[in-house]
Amino acid sequence: MATNNRREDGAVAQIKVLALVGSLRVASLNRKIAELAADVAPDGVTVTVFEGLGELPFYNEEIDDAMNADATALPPVVALREAAAGADAALVVTPEYNGSIPAVVKNAIDWLSRPFGNGALKDKPLAVIGGAFGRYGGVWAHDETRKSFGIAGARIVESIKLSVPFGSLDGKAPAEDAELVANVRDALGKLTAEVG
Repeated sequence: MATNNRREDGAVAQIKVLALVGSLRVASLNRKIAELAADVAPDGVTVTVFEGLGELPFYNEEIDDAMNADATALPPVVALREAAAGADAALVVTPEYNGSIPAVVKNAIDWLSRPFGNGALKDKPLAVIGGAFGRYGGVWAHDETRKSFGIAGARIVESIKLSVPFGSLDGKAPAEDAELVANVRDALGKLTAEVG
């Protein structure tokens, strides 16, 4: 889907990308990849890394139902849903834990999938990238994350596949690896091209 970022006044409309990071470690390489995406975003694109995934309670439908009576009851959930609702697209940057999705990512998917059929990311383009120390770079987790977010209502951009085996970085930071920088820039370009 091609994007026309021009507003009626001729200015470039800002595309907002919400980045969700599947590792809670401050020094996480996946966090650094998300920050790299923010740094290499083209003009007219802002990537914001969401900082509250570790504060979300585990999804519980009874708690969610209670929020309908008091929409401010759980500030971390409200913040996540508002950030997703205000975004034009989402970029999930995640490692792989024990061959699957980190719990914080799955929990975010569960909160963002409600209300059922009308979650905050419904029909918005979403890409999953990241890396892990295994030789496949987290492919299993990335595939599972795409599947779960797709079921939750996001529009998965299947052409974006970037799973980085961290051993290939030879100890360099993500921003110091020219190939990874180019691949992240390309992924972000493909993702934002789907905003329409």
